[in-house]
Amino acid sequence: MKRIGFLLIFFVGLAISNQSQAQYTTGIGIRAGVSSGLTVRHFVGQESAIEGILATRWGGLITTGLFEIHKDIRDVKGLLWFFGGGAHFGTWNAKNSNRSWGDNRVSTIAYGLTGIVGLDYAFPNAPVNLSLDWKPSINIEEGGFWWDDVAISVRYIF
Repeated sequence: MKRIGFLLIFFVGLAISNQSQAQYTTGIGIRAGVSSGLTVRHFVGQESAIEGILATRWGGLITTGLFEIHKDIRDVKGLLWFFGGGAHFGTWNAKNSNRSWGDNRVSTIAYGLTGIVGLDYAFPNAPVNLSLDWKPSINIEEGGFWWDDVAISVRYIF
């Protein structure tokens, strides 16, 4: 938890150091955190975006689709906070999951609902975007198994 707090303070400090407004339409990049993978975010309106995530976790592959609302942080140009939700679907290897529940099946299907909240910053003089987010999820199968993910995403933006 201390690491997350430090990352938030570092990220906000980095954003405050540059006051130029930056906008982008689409960003493609990598996501690193509890699960790692690829991320694509596309703005479909002034404040709304869709994001697709393809990530590995517990020896499997999870795809997530999200609809997000992005709001300006007025005191820091180029920094946005966002929230949203969507769904996930995928599979993971039950024997590699370090789970204390479930059975000994080799793979488990995971599908359910996902939320997201975070910070988003686009550098004004470089085609780079950084995001820090928390993504809680609940599976419909597995008795409502709840899990979450904290990650930093780095995207090439255009």
